[in-house]
Amino acid sequence: MTFKYNHTSHSKKVVSAVLAGMMALSAGGAAMAAESTETGQGQTAAITNTAAPTGLFSDIKVGYWAEKHVYKLAYQGILLGNNGLFRPGDAVTQQEAVTMAIRFMNQEGQLNTNTAAALPTNMEVGNYFKPYVALALQLGLIDKTEESTVDVSKTSWGQKPASREWITKLLIRSLDKDAEAKAQNNQSTGFADNASISESGKGYVNLAVSLDLAKGVEGNKFNPTGSVTRAQLATFFSRGESLTDTTYPNTSTGYVTGLKDGQITLVVDGKAVNFAVNSSTPYFTKDSETRASATDVKLYTKVMVVGSAGGASYVEVVDATPQVESVEGTFARSLSGNKIGIFVGENYETYSYDEATAFIDQNGNAIKLSDITADSIIEVQRETFSADKKTVAIRVKSGIVNKSDNGVIAEVSTSGKTIKLVNTAGATEQFAYNDNLLITYQNRIMSVADLKAGSAVKYTVKDSVLQTITLSQGVEQSVRGTLVEIGGNQSTLTFKREGGSLEAKLLIEKPEVIINGIQDATLNDLITDATNGDQVELSLNADDQVTRIQVIGRQMEPMNGVTVVSYNSKTKVLTVLDNNKKPFVFTLDEKTKLDYNTTKPTLAGLESILNDGRKLDLTYVGTRALSVKVIYKYEGTISNIDTSGRKISLLSGNQTITVPYTTLPTVEIYNKSGASLGDLKIGDKVTVTLGANQDVVQKVALNTVAQFEVVALEANSRIRVKSDLLTSQFYVDQAVLTGESGQTITPSQLTAGNLINVTFEGATPKAVQVVKRTLAEVTAVDASSVTLKQFNNGQTETVPVSGSVKVVKSGSTLTSLTSLTVGDRVEMTKDTDNSTRFRVLTVMSKQFWSYDGVGNQILVKRETTADTNYRFALGSSVFVHQGDNTLSVQSLRDNDNIVLYLLNNVILEIQKQ
Repeated sequence: MTFKYNHTSHSKKVVSAVLAGMMALSAGGAAMAAESTETGQGQTAAITNTAAPTGLFSDIKVGYWAEKHVYKLAYQGILLGNNGLFRPGDAVTQQEAVTMAIRFMNQEGQLNTNTAAALPTNMEVGNYFKPYVALALQLGLIDKTEESTVDVSKTSWGQKPASREWITKLLIRSLDKDAEAKAQNNQSTGFADNASISESGKGYVNLAVSLDLAKGVEGNKFNPTGSVTRAQLATFFSRGESLTDTTYPNTSTGYVTGLKDGQITLVVDGKAVNFAVNSSTPYFTKDSETRASATDVKLYTKVMVVGSAGGASYVEVVDATPQVESVEGTFARSLSGNKIGIFVGENYETYSYDEATAFIDQNGNAIKLSDITADSIIEVQRETFSADKKTVAIRVKSGIVNKSDNGVIAEVSTSGKTIKLVNTAGATEQFAYNDNLLITYQNRIMSVADLKAGSAVKYTVKDSVLQTITLSQGVEQSVRGTLVEIGGNQSTLTFKREGGSLEAKLLIEKPEVIINGIQDATLNDLITDATNGDQVELSLNADDQVTRIQVIGRQMEPMNGVTVVSYNSKTKVLTVLDNNKKPFVFTLDEKTKLDYNTTKPTLAGLESILNDGRKLDLTYVGTRALSVKVIYKYEGTISNIDTSGRKISLLSGNQTITVPYTTLPTVEIYNKSGASLGDLKIGDKVTVTLGANQDVVQKVALNTVAQFEVVALEANSRIRVKSDLLTSQFYVDQAVLTGESGQTITPSQLTAGNLINVTFEGATPKAVQVVKRTLAEVTAVDASSVTLKQFNNGQTETVPVSGSVKVVKSGSTLTSLTSLTVGDRVEMTKDTDNSTRFRVLTVMSKQFWSYDGVGNQILVKRETTADTNYRFALGSSVFVHQGDNTLSVQSLRDNDNIVLYLLNNVILEIQKQ
């Protein structure tokens, strides 16, 4: 087939065509909207298309397989979106694909609405598409004879989904490679379904594969009749760019001559062009589909930048090999006429430079030519991407530096005895220092340890060695000592420095307090005492105020199981006997921590029960009581239940505690009414609550752990949960709540769908832990690890599994990883006993019927009139896809063949066939 347009014109516009064709990925939507308005035949009447904004598409996530191709074309302003969506999994119709091809070839200027009526009668298309299809016939992009045999009994020619083979022909012809394709028609494609590819299509498939424009699908198949998605077509056309040399107004390809924070400089056609970049700028390389980083862009490499108004929206490394040559020599002097003289070995040579030449010191910082001293070893770098071979950089490799400057400390290396500074020009430089370095602040001598990153300084350098550093402002410091007193209004702190001197410091409004074992500690948790106060490390800011107090040592002593002899409420003096009947006297104050059988303990409330014989646990420093806990319960493991002697023994820590009972105690077990001592066994973890006189057992609560899925968060910190389809509810306001990573959370941070392990003391939740829940496909498995492809991001991860394992599959619980098979969809969690649990999802093959958005469920075709299992609830983040293409539930159509993966009759994955 011969194209009926000028080949030279085409070759200059192929890239434009490749990219412009992508407009139809959304322009097809626009066309559908227009067609719907005109004739009512369009697929969608309310599609609003807009050019892709900087934020791009919410349904193309970082790491998506076609992200590079979609975003490149979008940033070039050719690929458009639909209300912020790209819809990567939607199929493309033939009339849309033709429209793409015309724009791909940049031939829209040849559209003629007067010729559109001359279409063959069987090629029915929407009015919007008629000029495009007519032009495609004229240009030979589609063959009238081939299309005359197309079956249009079920749908019009234009609305027919474009097949993979049909798109391949269209793409190859638009690249002006029709003759090359036909020359390969007598060759096998090598695909397993080669017989399914038409004889006239084999050459096109062979050529597209050899040009890396198309690839096979699973099972070494080409799937010639399969539909083509928007993401796939974006990839086809994007890869076609490498076959052309067309340029675009907003696309620049050149060599990198400048890299600094926020900017890339390219030499494009002999001119330097600056592009602003930021943290959201996407970087890619030619040979990779996944994102690169800004550090992958190197000086003098070939790079393509897409952007406008001096801003880079997309950066791709085209060739990572630096295009420079280097000459090293000894600097002699600068010459008139913008030249320098150097000795290269014994030869004296001269090199020109211009205003674009960079002069760089050994730290990579910009300098002036006048800063280079004679006999410095320098490297002259010249570009090789032009005939002029301009000098792009003159770099000092070694030389003597003598200077004074202001700057900011960037990094201090005490091991290497070097200091990095950012000077007034914003450049980073590094110098060595020795023991003679003088560091001062307001006439006070400081040490290297006082130099912190970010400190403003003035510095001097002689013979490339730092001589002096003068701090321009205070620096953060750390001091250690014994905590003596916190001021009454909590604005000052007095401590005794290591060495013995007392000092007072101002506190910032809310200093951070760190005490091991105390979460969210405050100033009130600190122990102050001239002799036995907390050993602390204080962090001081530049204004010499305390910002952080970390306790690094405590002198307090514990005393458990003491008996009250007396308590004087006026003097706050408590007298007790220890376990050896030895008396001790302690003083309580407003800082003493209190604990008795109430949620809000007060000193007045405690005093009322400090009667003779009361049992206590306490901690103290000297004669000062730091904490007093009335023993009203014991926690431990049951070691004996003596029903005849009416007593219960617990192993608590390293001691055995035996407590009698007179009447049978209440036994409380979560989810079991009417429990008794007979329901307890040796080894059970329990909490024993004592009577008012601390002498007999009143209640025994079994400590259990249960797993639930959160259904809803209700008022007053009450949550509704379900387990094995049974729903219950309880309050968690008094429980310790932690997230997946062990971080403290609040009840409001629990969400529907969270899997939680709840630790109960009897029927009372004491702790709630959010369990990490991974939904994935098993791609490989052995006796000690499983490889999973996750639903949420498509990433593959090999998870080593040690310890006990549970595999819940087909109603049975198995204990070996080898019970899993490749292809299983699983939910991986930690069970209540900390074993790794895999629940294998149930699989069903169905035909889609409809989607109920209100009830968030789908309906499938009944297999018989008696079939009642046709309505299924959707999970909160159901994964819908076809192969690697993510779809929406709304994109499913009547009679689509789908595979459902369910857990507890809730759909977690839908795979479209």
